[in-house]
Amino acid sequence: MSNSAVIQRTLSVLEAVAASGSAAAKTVASRLEIPLPTVYRLLNELTHSGYLVYLKESKRFELGPKCFELGLSFQQRLVAPFPLRQITDQLHRALGTAAYFAIYRGSDIILTYCSDCEKHPRLRPLRFGFHEAAHATAFGKILLSAMPADQRTEYLEARGMAVLTPQTIINREILDDHLAEVATRGIAWEHDEFLPRQTCAAVPVRNGAGMQVGAMAMSTPSSKARDRMREIESTLREHAGLASSYLRGGTVTVPVVEHT
Repeated sequence: MSNSAVIQRTLSVLEAVAASGSAAAKTVASRLEIPLPTVYRLLNELTHSGYLVYLKESKRFELGPKCFELGLSFQQRLVAPFPLRQITDQLHRALGTAAYFAIYRGSDIILTYCSDCEKHPRLRPLRFGFHEAAHATAFGKILLSAMPADQRTEYLEARGMAVLTPQTIINREILDDHLAEVATRGIAWEHDEFLPRQTCAAVPVRNGAGMQVGAMAMSTPSSKARDRMREIESTLREHAGLASSYLRGGTVTVPVVEHT
């Protein structure tokens, strides 16, 4: 077996344990259809390296300290700087909606900050590190709209286009036409495509070279968005402009405006 195959199998074992919280060797072997002796060997190697721990009483494996160290390091590298969190918080207050800041990392767009409250909660699947369903989220569409056609095809074929609601766009031709409009207008709208009865919008955030490096987004119940689309777009663009100014090295003064 090649080194890449061994690495892939080892990671599959680690992911199988992570998906269950804890798992017995026989469960992992059955799920992955890997011979039990091989699974035991990989589990023991991962335990010896600190990526897993073995619970003797239950005879199960669970994630070890090395995984938590990696997760903490990942979060520290991605967490939005304070000025960007401050801008996102002000977007939340100005619109009276949940607000989000996402960044591009490789070929993905990753949510790095959410600003919400009890009255205006975030969409519950959305959390730090969320990067799924780009075809159905406003900030995901911003990413897809900037991709060359071949890169977009590769991205969507690798991740799929899951049907999340009856409004989710899963036809590639229709999605491409929609993304062309997103690229032209510089704003992505998502109406009931990710979650029923929820509307989201996002605009790009750019660095000093003018490249899209992320997105500023919001979400609110669709019933509250219908008569506010122009206000939402204007406010989003204003705050994305502040975020872009910060990334260009400018001094950013966040206006304090409370939503009424």
